[in-house]
Amino acid sequence: MTITKRQAEIVSISMKPRPIAEVVPILEAEVRKGGDLFLLPETCIGYGTDIVPERMDGEAVKAIAEIAKRAGVYTCFPFFREGGPTGRLNSAVLFGRSGEVMGIYDKIYPFWDEFTFAKPVFPGKDICVVDTDFGRVGMAICFDANFPSTFKRMSDAGAELVLWASAYSGGVSLQAHAINHNYIIVTSTMVPDCTVYDVTGREVLYRRGEESDILVNRYIADLDHTVFHQDYNVEKRDRLLAEHGDAIELDTSTRRENWFALRSKKAGVSVQALAAQYGIETLRAYKQRSEREIDEMRQTGQIKKR
Repeated sequence: MTITKRQAEIVSISMKPRPIAEVVPILEAEVRKGGDLFLLPETCIGYGTDIVPERMDGEAVKAIAEIAKRAGVYTCFPFFREGGPTGRLNSAVLFGRSGEVMGIYDKIYPFWDEFTFAKPVFPGKDICVVDTDFGRVGMAICFDANFPSTFKRMSDAGAELVLWASAYSGGVSLQAHAINHNYIIVTSTMVPDCTVYDVTGREVLYRRGEESDILVNRYIADLDHTVFHQDYNVEKRDRLLAEHGDAIELDTSTRRENWFALRSKKAGVSVQALAAQYGIETLRAYKQRSEREIDEMRQTGQIKKR
């Protein structure tokens, strides 16, 4: 497959937590094989009440940032971070290709055991969605999977790819979020296992480490792959496909849900750009606009016709 600007190779490294001295060579070995974005599991350098939270200017953070900078890759590094009212946050830091901190996400819904630590984890407040050179990326951690509001907020912020670092697998809870919000979800867990859901909610990859405690998965994420509702779009879609069938294909069409997905099959041709030219509204935009405008009608008492 030709990798275009809207595609990226996501590398999930799933494993149990271990000292930073062991994490560094594992990450370096995979970075040498290539890739665009590397995802490590929740609290990958140690979990438990006796683990001292890391400072942002500490050696562990510097080591991961240096790998990202040297290789020119994005890296999502989850760890216990020093900060908050209790001095401990369960965080994921996304480093850019130059080793810079692009975003910090603090777990909004820590698991109950994390509140029993001598220095408890304090819950975060805000989502984190950042721009990369291939699309908008959000982050979530473990127990967050049970709370739809966090995933909706990432959707509202334009997330196209969500990185989920965890102690457990997540399963269909994550699939529901992918279906509802039409973004890709890639996981890295302590199990170790890895799951990928595409924008239609299909499970396109699942692997579990059976013989090794380190599991590495590589996935080409296509952030131009897009879901649309059939309402008001079918004639426009059919015209687009008739005129650009050599470059765009109908990937999925669902009878019960009344939506369809389009995928580019030609390098340099964007589904989203062409759809905009034909006035085809994405499913996510359609739902967001419908919610907003119907709520406005409820408040104003004025009916707005499409």
